[in-house]
Amino acid sequence: MERCSRPMLRQPAKRALHRLLTSQGMRAAPDLAPIAALIGERARAVMLTELLGGEALTATELAARAGVSPATASAHLSRLVRGGLLLVTASGRCRYYRLAGPEVARGLEVLGALAPRERPPDPAGPGPRSGLRFARSCYGHLAGRAGVAVRDGLLTGGLLEPWGLEHRVPARGRAWFAGIGVDVGAARAARRSFARACLDWSERRPHLAGALGDALLRALVDRGWFRRRPAERTLDLTPAGRAGLARELGLRLP
Repeated sequence: MERCSRPMLRQPAKRALHRLLTSQGMRAAPDLAPIAALIGERARAVMLTELLGGEALTATELAARAGVSPATASAHLSRLVRGGLLLVTASGRCRYYRLAGPEVARGLEVLGALAPRERPPDPAGPGPRSGLRFARSCYGHLAGRAGVAVRDGLLTGGLLEPWGLEHRVPARGRAWFAGIGVDVGAARAARRSFARACLDWSERRPHLAGALGDALLRALVDRGWFRRRPAERTLDLTPAGRAGLARELGLRLP
């Protein structure tokens, strides 16, 4: 019976083959270590999270929110800019920092959903109608309990349909969105995700993101259904918004 044997490689050839296979393997997989090191420091993680609302903040503002000195914050922010996670813009004597783009916000949202759940809220603390967990802006779209509920209402009413990781809008949905001031065609033409399902870090269920999600939040704010808090990501649901969401989507938010 004929036996097959592997061809013998000389030692230099074996080393060259090992280098080739190793380099190909490293190129095939993303190098997550540098990004993980940037996000893995608590103060930097807090500052990145504070910028998820889409606004630009100064080093002083971010230092106060992260609980560090302005000098320490500046050093952290410089690392985040060099690492490609933040952009900085100078305006007079002030330097404003913001996330480098929607892909950074998306990555932070996913990491937030993977993070351990926090302890149950203090019964003496803010009620279910307030706070980041209830309603917040997340790089332009509505997130939190209210954001998840709005997406559920759109799906239940047949105004939005799942389409893989995205959504599509049927004819009745296009008419509904137009009625509240959202141009679905313009959102679809935007050079970015159209209507992505984004896993909410606090609810662990999806809310509506993408260009359509951004346009929807703008319309809800313009109609006075949600109110932005100055220099905060938290959104307040107004009495008009509570009534409007109940009438339009059958939602009974507290």
